[in-house]
Amino acid sequence: MIDETLPFIPVRIAVLTVSDTRDTTTDKSGDRLVSLLTEAGHVLAGRAIVPDDVDALVTQFRTWIDGASVDCVISTGGTGVTGRDVTPEALDSLGGKAIPGFGELFRWLSYANIGTSTIQSRACAVVVDGTYIFALPGSTGAVADGWNGILKTQLDSRHRPCNFVELMPRLREI
Repeated sequence: MIDETLPFIPVRIAVLTVSDTRDTTTDKSGDRLVSLLTEAGHVLAGRAIVPDDVDALVTQFRTWIDGASVDCVISTGGTGVTGRDVTPEALDSLGGKAIPGFGELFRWLSYANIGTSTIQSRACAVVVDGTYIFALPGSTGAVADGWNGILKTQLDSRHRPCNFVELMPRLREI
């Protein structure tokens, strides 16, 4: 439920497309994600396309995590089960705190659209040094499922009974 009496707080979101084959002219999933987050009132804080390579992904994630201008990173791609799909491994190497419910809920929502094929997704989420990172599969449908079914409300400061935005000031607590 959105409580319209509360202020909307825009989140600064970076979009990372993980792909060996896409570029700025063919990145439909990244484009879709940018449209969805900006239409919702959030700020596009960065955008990149990085190949399926753990070291390259860690470098890009770390750049955004260590910078002060990104609150959240949403990646698309690299969450499957093939040898080149390494986004979850890159996130694991960053350390941080897993958000297991994100992947579980994503697969539950995705099941309605693609049935048992959702089992091939390793969608996941973590908090690393105060920055949320959500890893979605690389299809435009998966991006829409993840955004519309989870992130649109959890990244809305007005969502009740709780949301990710209200926790942001406390993410670096020890």
